[in-house]
This record gives sequence, C-alpha cells and structure tokens, in this order.
Amino acid sequence: MKFEIGKTYSCRSICDYDCVFSFTVVGRSAAFVSIRNSSGKVTRRKVRVSDGVECIEPHGSYSMSPVLRAQ
Repeated sequence: MKFEIGKTYSCRSICDYDCVFSFTVVGRSAAFVSIRNSSGKVTRRKVRVSDGVECIEPHGSYSMSPVLRAQ
C-alpha cells in the first residue's frame, strides 16, 4: 500500500494510547512524503517499506517515535 495525496492517516503514541497523531499527505515523490500536522506545519519524511506497506516516522527517528503506516 502507498500513501495517497489528500488522505489523512493516524497513529497512536507508544506511551499514551489515548494520544492520536493525525497527518494529511500534501505531496509525495517515489522516496519522500510531505505531511501536514494538525497545527498546519508541513514536513518531508523518507518512505520505507515494511511488509509491502509504506511507512514513515512523522516526528523523526528516535527510540519511541510513532510510525505512520499507509493502511
């Protein structure tokens, strides 16, 4: 599965199940996805594929970072 422009994707925090992060895809290329968070900030993240599904780390890479999957 791939990220699609205009769709909103969500993931939960590893530390707090009630904390949900939502991001809207505003652009993409073969290797990168541009996402907009709830406050309107746009960031660009590298896409990786896991089990045939595209994934990104919307807040960057750190030990307990959330992972956004294109499902």
